[in-house]
Amino acid sequence: MNNQLVLIDYIVFGLYFVILASYGYYIYAKNKAAAGASTQDFFLAEGSLTWWAIGASLIASNISAEQFIGMSGDGFFVGIAVAVYEWGASIALIIIAVWFIPIYLKNKIFTMPQFLKTRYNETVALIMGIFWLFLYVFVNLTSILYLGSVAINSLVGGEYLHVIMIVLAIMGLLITLGGMKVIGYTDVLQVAVLIIGGLATSYLALTKVSETFHLDSSAITGFKMLIKDAPDHFKLMLHKPVVGVDSQDYMNKYLILPGICMYFAGQWVLALNYWGCNQYITQRALGADLQTARSGILFAAFLKLMMPLIVMLPGIAAYVIYKNGGLEGFNGVKDTAYSSVLAFLPSGLKGLSVAALTAAIVASIAGKLNSISTIFTLDIYKKYLNTNAPEIKQVWIGRLTMLVAMFLAIVFTWKDLLGIGGEGGFTFIQKYTGFISPGVFALFLLGMFWKRTTGTAAVAGLLTGFLLSIFFNSYVVSIFGTETLLYTAFPNGKGGYDIPFLINMGWAFVFTVIVMIVLSLAGPKVNPKAFEFDKSMFKVKPVHIVMIVSIILILTALYAKFW
Repeated sequence: MNNQLVLIDYIVFGLYFVILASYGYYIYAKNKAAAGASTQDFFLAEGSLTWWAIGASLIASNISAEQFIGMSGDGFFVGIAVAVYEWGASIALIIIAVWFIPIYLKNKIFTMPQFLKTRYNETVALIMGIFWLFLYVFVNLTSILYLGSVAINSLVGGEYLHVIMIVLAIMGLLITLGGMKVIGYTDVLQVAVLIIGGLATSYLALTKVSETFHLDSSAITGFKMLIKDAPDHFKLMLHKPVVGVDSQDYMNKYLILPGICMYFAGQWVLALNYWGCNQYITQRALGADLQTARSGILFAAFLKLMMPLIVMLPGIAAYVIYKNGGLEGFNGVKDTAYSSVLAFLPSGLKGLSVAALTAAIVASIAGKLNSISTIFTLDIYKKYLNTNAPEIKQVWIGRLTMLVAMFLAIVFTWKDLLGIGGEGGFTFIQKYTGFISPGVFALFLLGMFWKRTTGTAAVAGLLTGFLLSIFFNSYVVSIFGTETLLYTAFPNGKGGYDIPFLINMGWAFVFTVIVMIVLSLAGPKVNPKAFEFDKSMFKVKPVHIVMIVSIILILTALYAKFW
């Protein structure tokens, strides 16, 4: 098994970098006047991104090292059930396109703190603005940079971690400093490389499966052998474990993906909060008109349907090959499953796959930096530090913010000060974002659709969601035991008991909503800051109905096949 790149791989990768940099500079030079003077253009590319650029940018910003490494790892460990994060996102994007985006655009919302200030008060907006900055820098940006560097380093000899880290940071900055328009259009190129390289990796992995069983070199034969040899890896719904009957290994899988139970609340809290209440994601659509934004978001939903083929299937292939003795030297650690599959690729194609992984990482770094810059510049610097700052100065403050954020990310990932490698990148991100997701989503959901929700309830909701998340994750089992009407806790293999985190998230959200409703009932029947909207805002054009129905039919077929 050869995990090293050769000259042709470096040439392919270098060609990708040159094309990306040249195209990015072309977009920047073409729009230099606007990008240098207008905050709306620099931060939002207002009115200039097409629907396909918005959709591609959403995917490019979302898919990164944690998906390639983390989801392939969970594919190796659990199987197709992990596809819920991708296929569930398709439904979440439909909801965002139909109901969330019209409210944002109608009320001229450009940042998530602005939404909270407009709907509630400045206190809520400032608290969350600062919190989002810390989350984006010290959780998201650091984990993307660290995981990406580790993954690529393993493919080039294992001795260049810090060099790769700096190169990825520079590539991300080069794209980001040109503004949102450069990010949006270079993301189209990034997604093309990501999809082509990712599908090529999956195709070669399936042919390797077929060859492992001494069959032909057909990807279709390989896929059939995956299903035949690992039927447990092709079940979307895991049954509830029975302690003493099911293995610890199976209970660990259920703790990650708790079958049908995760669909009651937790999965939707996670997906809708990420896709609909996240500056990093929604920023792509906030500068467009409603129909363009909807088309772009629904295009992203279509792309999401195919993402498991790219980020999950290689992990299942690695499991089957490993189980049948075909991965010599592989240690069985799930987070190294994807890089082990890349070792089977021929020269040149391996370079393309590394380019696909790099494209995902760089696009995510650029998107995250732009969001950090937007929140700091528009919601903190312009409002509290220099209210009279001209637009050109705001743009330069935005660029300086990007440089500072990237420097901090490098400092904290240089020796993995946050312990990302120990926890696993996907787990690291889910763990820390999961603590705030219930409260934040409750704020946005009630703030959009219930006119009675008050600012007091919003502050209480933030605190309640955070405290309940900690309580359910760390203390509830020791107080109430392992079996209640609300949950079942299972042995975690470390001497204790855990509740599946998606169930914890669901209950934290439910109780947070109850607290906010009770407090809001003490206020006026219509809060003066409630958004005004009418039914016409949510009317969907026939072309969008066709897209929505198509997505739902495809998902229905997938769930019927692999239930």
